[in-house]
Amino acid sequence: MSQMSAEDEVELQSLLKQLLRSISDKISGAPSTECAEEILLHLEETDKNFHNYEFVKYLRQYVENSLGTVVEEETKKLTGGEGQHAIGSGHDTFIHAVTRRTRDSAEYQQMMQTLKNTMIMVVESLINKFEEDQLRKEEKHREREHSQYTDNCSDSVSSFNQSYAFIRQEQLQVLAEKLDSSKPKEVRREALQALCSAPPSDVLSCESWSTLRRNLCTALAEPDLNEDVLHFFAKSFSSSPLSVTREIYTSLAKSVESSFLSHRLNFPSGSAAVDINRPEIGRLLKQIRLMNDFQKEVNNFWIRHPEKYMEEVIESTFSLLSHHHEHGSTGSEKTLEPVHLLALLDIKATWFNKWMHGYYSRTVVLRLLEKKYKSLIVAALQQCVHYNESCEHFSSETTDPHSGEQRSAGSLQRSVYSRKELEYLFFVHSVCVLGKLIIYTNGRKLFPIKMRKHKDPVSLTDLVVILINIMYQHPKPLHSDPSHSDSLSPSSLVMEVLWMLCERTECATECLYQAPVIETLLAPVTALLSGQQVKIKSPAATLTLVADVLARIANTDRGLALFLYEKSLVAAHSERTFAAHVIIQFTLKLLDKGLLPLTDSDSSHTLCGSFIFVCRQMYNTCEGLQVLRPYGLHKAIAAAWKKVSSLSDRVPTPVPGTSTASCTQEMTNMLVWEETLLDSLLNFAATPKGVLLLQQTGALNECISYMFSRFTKKLQVSRCEKFGYGVMVTQVAATAPGVVALHSSGFVRALVVELWTTLECGCDDVRVVRPRPIPMDPIDRSCLKSLLSLVNLLSASQSLWELLWRQPLASKSEYTLREIPTSIPDLIDRLIAVNSDAKIHSLFHYEQSHTFGLRLLSVLCCSLDSLLLLESQYNICSMLLQSQRENVADPDTNDGRIIIDSVSVERNYVLVRVSVVGGPSERRLPSRALQEGENPYPWPMFSCYPLPHKYTLDPPEIKYNTQECEIRTFLISSTKVKTEESWLEICRRQYCRAMMSKPNTVTGKVLADLLETVVDHLSNSAAECFFSPARYKADEKNVKNVVISSVEQLGIDTCVRYGVYLKLLKEDATNDLMLLMKHIKIFLSSQRVKTSVLITQQDDYPGHDWLASTIFLIMAGNMDQSLRLLLSLSSLLTSAFIWPARIHASVHFPQAVAESGIFPVYWCTAHYVEMLLKAEVPLVHSAFRMSGFTPSQMCVHWLTQCFWNYLDWTEICHYICTCVVMGPDYQIYLCVAIFKHLQPDILQCTQSQELQVFLKEEPIRGFKFSNYLEYMLGLEHSYRTTVLTDMESIRNPVEIGPGFI
Repeated sequence: MSQMSAEDEVELQSLLKQLLRSISDKISGAPSTECAEEILLHLEETDKNFHNYEFVKYLRQYVENSLGTVVEEETKKLTGGEGQHAIGSGHDTFIHAVTRRTRDSAEYQQMMQTLKNTMIMVVESLINKFEEDQLRKEEKHREREHSQYTDNCSDSVSSFNQSYAFIRQEQLQVLAEKLDSSKPKEVRREALQALCSAPPSDVLSCESWSTLRRNLCTALAEPDLNEDVLHFFAKSFSSSPLSVTREIYTSLAKSVESSFLSHRLNFPSGSAAVDINRPEIGRLLKQIRLMNDFQKEVNNFWIRHPEKYMEEVIESTFSLLSHHHEHGSTGSEKTLEPVHLLALLDIKATWFNKWMHGYYSRTVVLRLLEKKYKSLIVAALQQCVHYNESCEHFSSETTDPHSGEQRSAGSLQRSVYSRKELEYLFFVHSVCVLGKLIIYTNGRKLFPIKMRKHKDPVSLTDLVVILINIMYQHPKPLHSDPSHSDSLSPSSLVMEVLWMLCERTECATECLYQAPVIETLLAPVTALLSGQQVKIKSPAATLTLVADVLARIANTDRGLALFLYEKSLVAAHSERTFAAHVIIQFTLKLLDKGLLPLTDSDSSHTLCGSFIFVCRQMYNTCEGLQVLRPYGLHKAIAAAWKKVSSLSDRVPTPVPGTSTASCTQEMTNMLVWEETLLDSLLNFAATPKGVLLLQQTGALNECISYMFSRFTKKLQVSRCEKFGYGVMVTQVAATAPGVVALHSSGFVRALVVELWTTLECGCDDVRVVRPRPIPMDPIDRSCLKSLLSLVNLLSASQSLWELLWRQPLASKSEYTLREIPTSIPDLIDRLIAVNSDAKIHSLFHYEQSHTFGLRLLSVLCCSLDSLLLLESQYNICSMLLQSQRENVADPDTNDGRIIIDSVSVERNYVLVRVSVVGGPSERRLPSRALQEGENPYPWPMFSCYPLPHKYTLDPPEIKYNTQECEIRTFLISSTKVKTEESWLEICRRQYCRAMMSKPNTVTGKVLADLLETVVDHLSNSAAECFFSPARYKADEKNVKNVVISSVEQLGIDTCVRYGVYLKLLKEDATNDLMLLMKHIKIFLSSQRVKTSVLITQQDDYPGHDWLASTIFLIMAGNMDQSLRLLLSLSSLLTSAFIWPARIHASVHFPQAVAESGIFPVYWCTAHYVEMLLKAEVPLVHSAFRMSGFTPSQMCVHWLTQCFWNYLDWTEICHYICTCVVMGPDYQIYLCVAIFKHLQPDILQCTQSQELQVFLKEEPIRGFKFSNYLEYMLGLEHSYRTTVLTDMESIRNPVEIGPGFI
């Protein structure tokens, strides 16, 4: 079938016409012919009935008849006559080959040519018939039109087709002529109806468009034609590009502007109202509604067009809205302006928010406002000022003059609005515009603004003060309409603006962090504190809103500094004071119910909780706590909590027959108030010193239980807190009472169970969407979170002692697969001490789980006291060596090599770490990674001691007797100096000079002599003796009877081994060091309190005395010199910080503090390290916050073991000597300097979530004390007054304030 007959052509013409009728809806809706072509080309994709059309069926049959034989022949050729073909990927190749050959055939070419020629003839025939029909219709229309003009009849029906498929230029020219204002209205209406039926794209692109637009704008002002014109404009807006619609929009804006000019619309006088059903109001409202709809959509696409188009739209809008200044009436008469109707339709200025959102349009908006239309901002500002003045004028009235204003937003079906309501809508619109304007830099540059009847320009600060005063007069929505939205009340509007400002640093700095603003916010507070009457409505509600803003300000660094350090308030006697002091005093008054105007309020607890929350933003920072601590807020909150807790226990049982609603509500309110107080107490745990204050309140256990309940529910800490409870958990876990509270609350159990579930159970029972990747790292990423949580929990050695002391391992002969560990000893038994077949077989993933346990053990053993505890109780080293001996290729021979796998590599790493002591240049730790090549693990493995020499480096050369040293010369020649003060100052200068120029000379005998001389001078000075001088005479018999614990013995062996390596001690120095430890034990035991329930407080100091051992090594093993130096040192303030064993449970503290088990090195040193980090090294401080780890834990870790294993021996000596010579505050400066040194590594490890492990396992490489001494001197100059003052108050750390301000 290669040729078509005449019958075929007729049939094809009929089928094509039928197809076009079926899809006429899709084609007629196309805005242009190009779009209609696209619709036809993709009809098969978009029309599910495509294959059911008769035209499509005809074409399919025609193709089959023409090419069927060709396809069969090509198929036989390709299959080679075998009658089959491979199915799969080759099947597609086969089909493509047949298709290609068929399309290359002569039959295909002939078929396409015939079909093309036939279709051309069919389409031309259809077009000719269409044009003939159109000519006949036009002839009939002309005849009918002639009869209309002859009879002057205006009610005939238009003869134009209501669904133009296409429209010619000639027809549009006719329509433009008919729309002329000289034509009869009926003719113009018919022309408008015909215009609405035509495709807008054709109309807007015609040559007569300028005439059409002019005539349309004229018709827009006529009541009878207004609706049709708006219908055409709306259709054009929805289907035309901005290049065209901006002309329509500008025409519409000019028309509305001219209507306002011609009608001179005024507000009705008296009690009359504006009725939007009035014809002239209704028409304007519809036009502005259409404009507003376009305003809210145009920002989505105007970036794709030239900027001038957007500028025309914006400028025409501003020109219309500025009508009130250029053409408004004067005197007492008030003109109804376009902005009133726009505010009625878009009360919160959504259009302006959208225009200001993108930089592309915001730039144009702000430029036009600055250069030509600043009157718009003046009008909005004037409206806010007017509203504020009217509020103040009627503030003493019993009836609110604006009580009816808010009803306008709540009523859905209304047609009448009073003047006050429209003015209120204008006020809401103005607040939203100004609020959006001032959050941008160029928007704020428009201020200050000059206003009529105002002498001084209105600045940004003035605007914020005006808004706050408005909030004071309307703290709550005053409406009674339940459908009203609170978001339209004055207080809600103002709060939204203040919230936006608080969220942006630059905005808050320019608008909020100003003395007048803070003074305005706290004006009611200062008035109530001084006993004055407050002229605000609903004081409790108002102050609750104020507290919300204050909390957001205090949550920022700049706002916090403003509250703490700037005297921005005028208090009693016209003296300026700090905002923080006013806030804390007011909060204490609220807690004590000392403010009568607020005591009887139903919302008193809400108000009190709000101001506690403001204080919380301050006391959960180190610097804020320093200011608030003297006021004893923690005690006041704890007292209130104890009171409400006792009341909640005594709530009467409901009696049958009585109303239970009030009792239930009272109980609910009481529980909410109790949780608020607990939550406030808990947030003291955000800082080290705060943990001590919380522990002293006696509410630590309850607070931790409350935190655990919220933690399990994954609730947010607060609306201002960006991170979870990780920091608080870490802070609390760094102390003995804190970890006990975590254990009793169930937190430790939950953590262990979660880890076991992740390690052993996994998520295999969940439907697998994609296969889980095989873990390539020793610790799978899914288990990393659990590892870091355990590291945070067990970082402090005291915490591990509380959880493990005298806790044996289960070591069962059989473990069931459902037996889950629930404690830290259980976890060690199942994951670390895997030394039996029963334990191995109880693990589903033995290698992964055991590797995890060994990695955790490696981190724990970084703390030397934790290592000594684990070794003394569980023989960790022997167990690991035995496991290495069993992990050999040929166990029958003695020389069998240890199998290299992930477990043996990790064991080898742990064994080296725990067996070798030294800084970064004194020991070499093996790698955990395998290498490519024949020798994948070049590090020697071992299964017995001694260690291979590869893991020890050559000891540093220590010049014990240095002759050429300025310090030595000074010490010899300074014996004649009489006053200690001058001698100390000279000594410190000489020390600093020597450390900066020749630090290597300050070692050995010189350093030992310097320590002895300085300590001797200080201990003999009454002014420098902080504690009572030591009076110690030991009986030799008593010394011999002292029992050295296994932990202490292991510590002594470790120290002697390190001293021998450094060539400072001889092999037989063990007895001398043991004797020194016995003397120190007797001396310190007489100065300790022993009534605590904590395990670490019941016996001697938990761990080894690393300071005493360090002094022993400095003195080259001289026991007498070491003892004499330590006894003299014990009377100095420095000993409280560098010598943890000396201050352990000391009688020099109040008994409650001594029994707390929290050392000054934590609640004082670490506290100030965190405070100085935030000020001096903010990136490191932020990194710790994000990781959930705290600098305080690492400081306690480093300082407790005197930096052993983290610094080289020379740097350790410099640390001890500097703290003694320069002062104990240098301990803080040193930690800050180390964190500054480690900043690049800390930032990198924070991103990879390895910060905790890095700081624990890695030594402090490249740090030289002498390189940072100048930096530490600078810190001393800035902070010594504050830091040293607080250090000197450690005898009573809870009661005495530091005098920080």
